Amino acid sequence: MSITLEIGTKYYLDDLLCIKKHLSHMESLLNCYSSYSISEPSSKFGWTFFKLEFKSNLQISISEEFSDILAKYQLNDEAGKFTKFMSDYFVARGCNVKVKSVT
Repeated sequence: MSITLEIGTKYYLDDLLCIKKHLSHMESLLNCYSSYSISEPSSKFGWTFFKLEFKSNLQISISEEFSDILAKYQLNDEAGKFTKFMSDYFVARGCNVKVKSVT
């Protein structure tokens, strides 16, 4: 199962570069390459939104590598935990984005 996140940002180009940089680091750490895709952006009310889709190999590798962190989130479903982890991951690395899961 692949997870798709919707990313919202006020600074599209800066945050897109930040996300790509840190996903590249994550891919290197986990030996998973070309394992996500980014949709075309759309803008409304000063925000730009785009979708970030994780292929299952990267999503599973992240879940396994960071299982101890994911287990600490007080959420009922794995997709919610993964979304919260990725949101925290991006924000901790200077990406000023809002993240939500797309069902």
